Amino acid sequence: MKRSVLLLGCTGSIGTQTVDVIRAHPDRFETLGLSCRSDVETLYRQANELHPKFVAAEVPLDPARLPEGTLVFSGPDAAERMAAEADADVTVLAISGYAALRPLLAAIRHGRRIAIANKESLVCGGALVDAALSAYGAELLPIDSEQSAIFQALQNGRREEVKRLILTASGGPFFRKTRGELKDVTLSDALNHPTWKMGRKITLDSATLMNKGLEIIEASRLFHFDAEHISVLIHPQSIVHSMVEYCDGTIMANMSKPDMRLPIQYALTYPLRTESPCEPLKLDLTHPLEFYPADPERFHALRMAYDALRADGIMPTVFNGANERAAELYFDGRIGFADIEDCVEYALNTIENRPADSLEAIAAADRAARYAADRFLNRKQ
Repeated sequence: MKRSVLLLGCTGSIGTQTVDVIRAHPDRFETLGLSCRSDVETLYRQANELHPKFVAAEVPLDPARLPEGTLVFSGPDAAERMAAEADADVTVLAISGYAALRPLLAAIRHGRRIAIANKESLVCGGALVDAALSAYGAELLPIDSEQSAIFQALQNGRREEVKRLILTASGGPFFRKTRGELKDVTLSDALNHPTWKMGRKITLDSATLMNKGLEIIEASRLFHFDAEHISVLIHPQSIVHSMVEYCDGTIMANMSKPDMRLPIQYALTYPLRTESPCEPLKLDLTHPLEFYPADPERFHALRMAYDALRADGIMPTVFNGANERAAELYFDGRIGFADIEDCVEYALNTIENRPADSLEAIAAADRAARYAADRFLNRKQ
């Protein structure tokens, strides 16, 4: 029997690779719905190939360019309304940024499986997401390669046997640069990731290691381990996607060639595995696999993420919101690469912590973080 898939964020990097997986297994999956923000041309092409029942976009859609009978949602909350309406076997959450939180909560209310590629919704809404998962009996499976690796490695032992979760990071393009050298890097340098092909924002976050900071908090939310049981290693080859160390000294590692279609497919087929369109890893490696400690004093994004996780409340939301705004300012040429960390730290140091016990509190914290990032910009000018 085919599994129905609702794909929220169908036109980005994860979304288009999810379509690749669906396309490779027409006997296993059918597309129930597709959503995008504004790339309607890609949405039209996908819809006419996959024939979903629902489509959604933040901008207006032309029903004449869609398969006959397709139900259309449009407007700023289109993805959320479609997620509330479409009862899929699996909902893939590939919307980027904080904007994914409300669609995530809407999908959870169906009590089905959510395959999540969005860190920010968990970073900001952890307690609310946990409460919703418990109330509606939904299941959350990670798509991020690092979190999928940990999820798979955790199946080899009991929770009480786990010593620590080990997230791996490529280190981005600037791993070997000193902090002083970061002042001179260009936008093209920052977007030249050595191993992964991703969207612009996540590629920048990988260069600053903000992405890994978000993953530290995300891992805590997903697997319910505290900061002291989560560590980071720099692994430039991106072959080992993450590891779990057990109390007896055994380390379980997940290895494959860098290809997001593999964790996407695993989340869609779990608990089964099936043949994949991905190129397999050849174990006759001619180059060594390297691992280096990730010093939080060298990589300030990691230090700030640990601090925000320990503080809890709205501070993870502040960490994310300030980083999202700092990235916008950087892409606009209004701050330098090295200013991104300082911008986020300014927000963390100037906003008072409060409980993140409602959507309104989280939204207010997100706005405050972005406003603080703008104040940081004004102080620099």
